[in-house]
Amino acid sequence: MGMKRFIFGVGLGIAAGYILRPTLSDRITPEKALKQVKKTLSQTYAITGSWIQMIPETIERHQVTYDVYRGGVSTTSEQGTTQYEFTIDTKTGTILDLIES
Repeated sequence: MGMKRFIFGVGLGIAAGYILRPTLSDRITPEKALKQVKKTLSQTYAITGSWIQMIPETIERHQVTYDVYRGGVSTTSEQGTTQYEFTIDTKTGTILDLIES
Protein backbone atom coordinates (compact mmCIF):
# COMPACT_ATOMS: atom_id res chain seq x y z
CA MET A 1 0.00 0.00 0.00
CA GLY A 2 2.91 2.42 0.69
CA MET A 3 4.30 1.91 -2.82
CA LYS A 4 0.92 2.71 -4.39
CA ARG A 5 0.76 6.00 -2.48
CA PHE A 6 4.31 6.84 -3.49
CA ILE A 7 3.60 6.17 -7.18
CA PHE A 8 0.34 8.12 -6.92
CA GLY A 9 2.20 11.06 -5.33
CA VAL A 10 4.88 11.05 -8.02
CA GLY A 11 2.24 10.93 -10.74
CA LEU A 12 0.28 13.74 -9.13
CA GLY A 13 3.45 15.86 -8.85
CA ILE A 14 4.31 15.30 -12.51
CA ALA A 15 0.76 16.15 -13.59
CA ALA A 16 0.71 19.34 -11.48
CA GLY A 17 4.09 20.40 -12.88
CA TYR A 18 2.88 19.81 -16.43
CA ILE A 19 -0.29 21.83 -15.83
CA LEU A 20 1.45 24.72 -14.02
CA ARG A 21 4.49 24.90 -16.31
CA PRO A 22 2.98 27.38 -18.81
CA THR A 23 1.83 29.68 -16.00
CA LEU A 24 5.12 29.67 -14.15
CA SER A 25 7.33 29.89 -17.23
CA ASP A 26 5.55 33.07 -18.38
CA ARG A 27 7.19 34.96 -15.51
CA ILE A 28 10.71 36.20 -15.16
CA THR A 29 12.27 35.40 -11.80
CA PRO A 30 12.55 38.15 -9.18
CA GLU A 31 16.34 37.86 -9.39
CA LYS A 32 16.31 38.37 -13.14
CA ALA A 33 13.89 41.31 -12.78
CA LEU A 34 16.16 42.99 -10.22
CA LYS A 35 19.21 42.42 -12.39
CA GLN A 36 17.38 44.01 -15.33
CA VAL A 37 16.35 47.06 -13.27
CA LYS A 38 19.90 47.53 -11.99
CA LYS A 39 21.33 47.20 -15.50
CA THR A 40 18.91 49.81 -16.84
CA LEU A 41 19.35 52.28 -13.99
CA SER A 42 23.13 51.89 -13.75
CA GLN A 43 23.39 53.70 -17.09
CA THR A 44 22.23 56.85 -15.27
CA TYR A 45 22.77 56.23 -11.54
CA ALA A 46 25.50 54.81 -9.29
CA ILE A 47 23.60 52.00 -7.52
CA THR A 48 24.74 51.19 -3.99
CA GLY A 49 21.93 48.88 -2.82
CA SER A 50 18.82 47.09 -4.01
CA TRP A 51 15.96 44.83 -2.94
CA ILE A 52 12.96 43.08 -4.48
CA GLN A 53 9.86 41.32 -3.14
CA MET A 54 9.89 37.66 -4.13
CA ILE A 55 6.10 37.30 -4.33
CA PRO A 56 4.39 39.08 -7.23
CA GLU A 57 1.27 41.14 -6.76
CA THR A 58 -1.45 42.32 -9.12
CA ILE A 59 -1.93 46.01 -9.90
CA GLU A 60 -4.06 47.94 -12.37
CA ARG A 61 -2.79 50.81 -14.52
CA HIS A 62 -5.08 52.53 -17.03
CA GLN A 63 -7.59 49.65 -16.84
CA VAL A 64 -4.87 47.07 -17.63
CA THR A 65 -3.99 44.43 -15.04
CA TYR A 66 -0.32 43.54 -14.44
CA ASP A 67 1.45 41.05 -12.24
CA VAL A 68 4.44 42.92 -10.83
CA TYR A 69 7.36 42.66 -8.48
CA ARG A 70 7.99 45.61 -6.18
CA GLY A 71 11.50 46.65 -5.27
CA GLY A 72 13.86 49.47 -4.65
CA VAL A 73 17.35 50.78 -5.31
CA SER A 74 19.65 53.18 -3.49
CA THR A 75 21.81 55.51 -5.54
CA THR A 76 24.58 57.93 -4.66
CA SER A 77 25.61 61.14 -6.29
CA GLU A 78 27.38 64.34 -5.30
CA GLN A 79 24.11 65.42 -3.65
CA GLY A 80 23.99 62.28 -1.45
CA THR A 81 21.96 59.08 -1.33
CA THR A 82 18.59 58.79 -3.07
CA GLN A 83 16.14 55.90 -2.80
CA TYR A 84 13.83 54.81 -5.61
CA GLU A 85 11.00 52.31 -5.55
CA PHE A 86 9.94 50.47 -8.70
CA THR A 87 7.37 48.06 -10.05
CA ILE A 88 8.35 45.73 -12.86
CA ASP A 89 6.08 43.57 -15.01
CA THR A 90 6.69 39.87 -14.28
CA LYS A 91 5.99 38.86 -17.89
CA THR A 92 7.86 41.44 -19.95
CA GLY A 93 10.37 42.89 -17.51
CA THR A 94 9.12 46.40 -18.26
CA ILE A 95 9.62 48.94 -15.47
CA LEU A 96 6.13 50.35 -14.89
CA ASP A 97 6.95 52.80 -12.09
CA LEU A 98 10.14 54.40 -10.77
CA ILE A 99 9.41 56.76 -7.90
CA GLU A 100 11.83 58.64 -5.68
CA SER A 101 10.99 57.76 -2.08
